[in-house]
Amino acid sequence: MKTIMPKQVSATDRKWYIIDARGQTLWKIATKLAVILKGKNKVSYAAHVDNWDYVIVLNADKIAVTGKKMTDKMYHRHTWFLWGLKSISLEDLLAKKPLKVLEFAISGMLPKNKLRRHMISRLKLVIWEEHKFSAQKPETITL
Repeated sequence: MKTIMPKQVSATDRKWYIIDARGQTLWKIATKLAVILKGKNKVSYAAHVDNWDYVIVLNADKIAVTGKKMTDKMYHRHTWFLWGLKSISLEDLLAKKPLKVLEFAISGMLPKNKLRRHMISRLKLVIWEEHKFSAQKPETITL
């Protein structure tokens, strides 16, 4: 029996998808996008082969969360200095950097290895209804 190994596709064969995030729940849209960015939605999935597609997210700042997550969910980072733990709530992060919320959620669902940076680079977050990627003819995905 032979093992079939998928070959890497060329840059012209990659698909572009477009998703409108207005009113969508943060974790529902993040899981869908993580699956597409990992390439698990394809039949020719292999974890080590770069066959990932591009995803454009419109209205990335108009996501919804359930329950009291807007005030209770905290994002932490450390400055590597003594007492350097910095925390910010989801509500404040949406006000300051609205695209980082969705990027953090998707990045946390991707594999923790050297390929994560390349997968997240194929994610294009847009605040508006229009985007500059119309030449790539993206396919619309509805959730």
